[in-house]
Amino acid sequence: MAEFLKLDPVEQSLCLFLQSFPETHLFTESVDSASAVGRVTAEEIVSGEDIPAFPRSTVDGYAVRAESTFGSSESIPAYLKLIGEVKMGTSPDFTIHTGECALVYTGGMLPAGSNAVVMIENTQISRPGEVEIQKAGSQGENCISIGEDVTVGDVILSSGTILRPQEIGGLLAVGNTQIKVAKRPKIGILSSGDEVVSPGKKLPLGKIRDINSAILGAMVETFGGQPVEFGISPDDAQALSQMVAKVYSECDAVIITAGSSVSTRDLTARVIEKMGKPGVLVHGVNIKPGKPTILAVCDGKPLIGLPGNPVSAFVISHLFVKPMIEKLMGVKRILVEPMVSATMQTNFPSQTGRKDYVPVVLSRDMNGFKAEPIHFKSNLIFSLVRADGLAVISEDSNGLVAGEKVDVLLI
Repeated sequence: MAEFLKLDPVEQSLCLFLQSFPETHLFTESVDSASAVGRVTAEEIVSGEDIPAFPRSTVDGYAVRAESTFGSSESIPAYLKLIGEVKMGTSPDFTIHTGECALVYTGGMLPAGSNAVVMIENTQISRPGEVEIQKAGSQGENCISIGEDVTVGDVILSSGTILRPQEIGGLLAVGNTQIKVAKRPKIGILSSGDEVVSPGKKLPLGKIRDINSAILGAMVETFGGQPVEFGISPDDAQALSQMVAKVYSECDAVIITAGSSVSTRDLTARVIEKMGKPGVLVHGVNIKPGKPTILAVCDGKPLIGLPGNPVSAFVISHLFVKPMIEKLMGVKRILVEPMVSATMQTNFPSQTGRKDYVPVVLSRDMNGFKAEPIHFKSNLIFSLVRADGLAVISEDSNGLVAGEKVDVLLI
């Protein structure tokens, strides 16, 4: 296969890739809601309760009828009879009438008859059993009504939602302690290359340690998948074909990290092409780092060939592996990538027509974030270790100049 007959734009490549494999029939499992962060809902969740279930105060103060305070001020206060105190976690057994009030705390239940709360800072005890109101209240002020957050029958989470800490809190707020989620897809990871050895082995001259398997495994887990490492294949067509076939048969998707030579990349593409139809969709993406990326779908199962250089593999994983895993899990609501706008501190050249991702170190002052580019080579892992983010240089730019704003993907 000729190398890089056509370099495809990133967005076009991703769209073609995702459209070429179907949404899988999701296998599901029930898990404890409290430990479900990062999982994906496999069903619609409907509330069986009103939240809140009772009218509550949002401040420490006095529950009143708002009309009893109309016209009051520091110079012309209203005087209300104090008839009780609502202790936290209790239901008051009295009713507020005109000219009356009761002490209530933040989150406490409002007594019947009250429709507002005057903050304690705007009051003082004038004499025993009487409260001086120094600011008029309005109906609904400083309180929450029944069902103001969620009512019975509301859809609180749709199917395909990635659960964040706030969703966990919402589930538990309505008493949902078990939730049905998509099973984490198995993502097979295979390294290849005659020069690659396991990290725990002594390193002969001319060899390099396989760090990509561990990096990719950690990233797959972060993205919600279940990484399965299959070791290292030599640069041999038969051996690589056998190992890829094994990974393909046992997993929901396949990631292969190949060496950097032209022959190795072409070998990976040829092996993938034989796994099924339509085969290789993209062989070369118009991006730096990560140009030698291979995107394929074989009989409905996605396969990605990543460059062997760790920086390239890292960047491409964010751009292609993450959305692949999200589609396999049935994600419908895509979370926005964490980005910040920063000011470039030095000039950085780029090639027009190519999208660049540049490792940068971030700092912050009163004017916002500053980005200092790391002049990197894609086979040097510590350029990533030192980086806080990846500055994104668009295809229509020929580089960035000092003082120019740039979007930075946080990593």
